[in-house]
Amino acid sequence: MAEVHIIGQILYGISFEEPDLFCKWSIQLGSNWKPVEGYIEGQTATSRGRFDGHSSFAHPIDVHLSCRGIQGWPKFHVEVYAVNGLNHFFPVGYGFAHIPIQPGVHKIEVCTWKIAPTSFVESLQTKFNSGGSAVAKSDLVYSGSDR
Repeated sequence: MAEVHIIGQILYGISFEEPDLFCKWSIQLGSNWKPVEGYIEGQTATSRGRFDGHSSFAHPIDVHLSCRGIQGWPKFHVEVYAVNGLNHFFPVGYGFAHIPIQPGVHKIEVCTWKIAPTSFVESLQTKFNSGGSAVAKSDLVYSGSDR
C-alpha cells in the first residue's frame, strides 16, 4: 500500500465582506483511500477583527493516508461561514481544491463561490448579515456530477 502525508495549514481568507469568519474543512477521499492518522475534517477558530482584508485562521492540518490505488485522489473541501453580532452563523463561501500529486511544498489557493439570493427577503438577510442560502448536500461542491 502506498502512503500520503498531508501537512500544512489554512492560513487566511481574503476578499470576504463579512468581518468575522470561520472555516469548516474536510479532505474528501475515494474508495481506495483510508485515513491512518490525523483528522480528515475540522473547523477553524473564528477570526475576529480584520487586518488589510485578511481573516487569519492559521489552522494546522496533519493527515496520514494509505491507498490501494490513486483513483479517488484526495480533494480539500472548505465551507466559509460568517458570524453576526447575535452569534448566528451563515455560509458565505464554498470551494475545493485538488491535493497536489507531486511531493514538496505547495501553496494552494481555494476559490470560493456563494449562492446568490433568489428573493428580495434573502437579499435583505444577506445585506444585513443575518443569513444566507446554503447548499442542500455538501458533496455538490466537490463532486462533478451536479455542479
